[in-house]
Amino acid sequence: MTVRQNITFPLPMAGWDEKKIEAQVDELLEDVRLTQFGQRFPHELSGGQRQRQRVAIARALVDRPRLLLLDEPLSALDAKLREQMQIELINLQKEVGITFVYVTHDQGEALALSHRIAVMSHGQVEQLDVSERIYSHPKNRFVADFIGQCNVLEGTMAVDGTTMSVALKGCGEVKCQSVPNAKPGLSGRLALRPEKVKLDKELGRHPDDTHFKGRVHDCLCLGDVTIYLVEVADGVIIEAMLPNNIPGVAKFFDNGDVVEVAWRFDAGNFLAE
Repeated sequence: MTVRQNITFPLPMAGWDEKKIEAQVDELLEDVRLTQFGQRFPHELSGGQRQRQRVAIARALVDRPRLLLLDEPLSALDAKLREQMQIELINLQKEVGITFVYVTHDQGEALALSHRIAVMSHGQVEQLDVSERIYSHPKNRFVADFIGQCNVLEGTMAVDGTTMSVALKGCGEVKCQSVPNAKPGLSGRLALRPEKVKLDKELGRHPDDTHFKGRVHDCLCLGDVTIYLVEVADGVIIEAMLPNNIPGVAKFFDNGDVVEVAWRFDAGNFLAE
């Protein structure tokens, strides 16, 4: 079938009037930017899989369902095409005004596309929230580990207050934000995102900062950023993420370099067990 025939296919089966069908298909072709390709066959479309995905989405939307389920729709695309299609899906959802339920194992994709995210484990919803809170305020270790990269440091609550103290393994006592039902002796973990960790040969002291010395254990360059693994006391590893934003500099530290790491008291979240 041609692109137009593909998109039209569900409507006669649903008993739509022929004149209404033509107008509806014209509208969908415009929505998915395929107006000029209606008489072509899908395999004739330039852009390959990306354009065929547009046809599939248009066919699913043509009878204006109340809800559209997308199950890993971009998994077959390479990284650059996937990014382009993500932007197209966001814009398409705004245009058609239909709720999209988007299933994905790609955490970055979920954060980029969603108004709300449900993180699931073994069929149970661990946390349902807006993407910003899912990322910055995970409710438990599973969510912290699953969404993005995260330092998860074991510790025991030492003091209860406006800002509480936690005794972290390999780090000693550090300040962090207070949590509900906080009490001394409560065990748990501090979830700390790598991009919130400061790293340098020397760092200025600030009363709101947790501050340690360590040694660069390894690093992983991801192009725009580099993740440095810093070993502090007792073999504990802390990940720090730095942007590669200085021209001509491939990385800032080598394995074995002695460095200082720091983070603000409110950079991490204590997750009680």
